[in-house]
Amino acid sequence: MADLFHKQAEFYVEARPSYPDELFRFISSKTPNRTRVWDVGTGSGQAAVSLAQLYERVVATDTSPEQLCFAPKLANVDYRHTPSAMSLADLHRHVASPSTVDLVTVAQALHWFDHAAFYDQVDSVLAKPGGVLAAWCYTLPRVDPSVDAVLRRVYAQSDPFWAPERRKVDDEYRTILFSYDPVEGEETTGPFEFAAERTMDLEAYLTYVRSWSAYQTAKERGVELLTEETVAELERAWGGDGKLVKAIRFPIFLRIGKVKN
Repeated sequence: MADLFHKQAEFYVEARPSYPDELFRFISSKTPNRTRVWDVGTGSGQAAVSLAQLYERVVATDTSPEQLCFAPKLANVDYRHTPSAMSLADLHRHVASPSTVDLVTVAQALHWFDHAAFYDQVDSVLAKPGGVLAAWCYTLPRVDPSVDAVLRRVYAQSDPFWAPERRKVDDEYRTILFSYDPVEGEETTGPFEFAAERTMDLEAYLTYVRSWSAYQTAKERGVELLTEETVAELERAWGGDGKLVKAIRFPIFLRIGKVKN
């Protein structure tokens, strides 16, 4: 199982999008101070790297040591492997003292959490008044109608292999529990829409599909979602013998709010 987690971590690093600067500028504009961030579920550090350019210090935690192995090392980012459940005392000892964090971020992970327990932790470490929680997810990438149609079919076939929590991503975090007040200048907590963009050839696109947890689960159960026929269909839809580099757009949906006083 450790080998599987390590392999999936490699897929994540290779295929997952980097988040746009616009997203982080919007988030940082809503925090009164820019001293300390807790990036929860940091994975291989995609968000932590960008946050480190805007905040003095980032504490980036994850329950997967395999993911953390691939995180870029930066002077003001402190990566920490944490257990899946922490008491408030452990949180204060190993992550942050009470009321000392200006921003808590969660990229593509909030749907996995025990929300009541997590929000207790967030409320404990956020600075008051004005501490901010920002959580976002991204949905299926968009290439062009032909490629997108094939991917939607593969995604539908993958449905039995996703955890139920994935539905919250499909819902663009609109239905996720989010008990925070709107940040300054906004009337709601979102979701606010952004987009991550990157270029891929077909092989990189297939690597992205293989990075799905559902793909890994299906493979463990003897089901290949990317059959030879499906890959051939994607090759025809992609064009250029698969070597053509295309612009890929990942829609991002942000929920953001400030701690209640």
